Amino acid sequence: MNTITRALRSRLFITGEIVENEHIAPRMRRIRIGGEAVAGLAWTPGQHVRVLVHGPLTLRTYSVWHHDPAWECLDLIGYDHGADSPGAAWVRTARPGQEVSFTKPEGRFTLRQGAPYHLFAGEETAAVAFGPMLRAVPATEPVYGAVEANEPGGHLDLQGDLVKVCRDGAPAANSAALVKAVSALDLPDEPGVAYLAGEARTIQMIRAHLVDERGWSRRDVITKPFWTPGRKGLD
Repeated sequence: MNTITRALRSRLFITGEIVENEHIAPRMRRIRIGGEAVAGLAWTPGQHVRVLVHGPLTLRTYSVWHHDPAWECLDLIGYDHGADSPGAAWVRTARPGQEVSFTKPEGRFTLRQGAPYHLFAGEETAAVAFGPMLRAVPATEPVYGAVEANEPGGHLDLQGDLVKVCRDGAPAANSAALVKAVSALDLPDEPGVAYLAGEARTIQMIRAHLVDERGWSRRDVITKPFWTPGRKGLD
């Protein structure tokens, strides 16, 4: 890396070192990043970082699973879908001792304060953002939701009594199984706040269910599409 490139990177990115790369589910890896710069980061549960995974321009977005300033560490969880795309390849090959550059935590996919209750729905990629958000929900505010994975062992350990959906090899895009699970939830009569994340088309279907069939306002449905088939940059 030449001097100009390094100087530019230092202005745009935080630099840390990979400490661990651990399998926590069949296709999920927890990547821990350490370093003094990590300790000073400000983070709100639900926010993400953009990681420089290849060359000077290839960035991929990862939700922050955990941030511990005292131990100077930041945990990301990456989904390895088996392809050789830049994001999946980085998740597989990141090794302790490697330097990694990433942006400061950002994003507005965070908890809304004072909600009557919170509703979460999404698949594996969404579960990473949901984990810290669920841990931050006040004990006085009820939680409902459904989270999908390909198989029972593919679910992350999430706080709260969320319905676990298994698609058993069916595509995660346009997931009728997840929409059905949300439709079957016994929710209070009044709307709460919904957090829908993951595959874009499935999010659209669940939002339509909440708005058209349950009478929710669109402003009470917060969405975060992480990927959809055929769209580059979300892999």
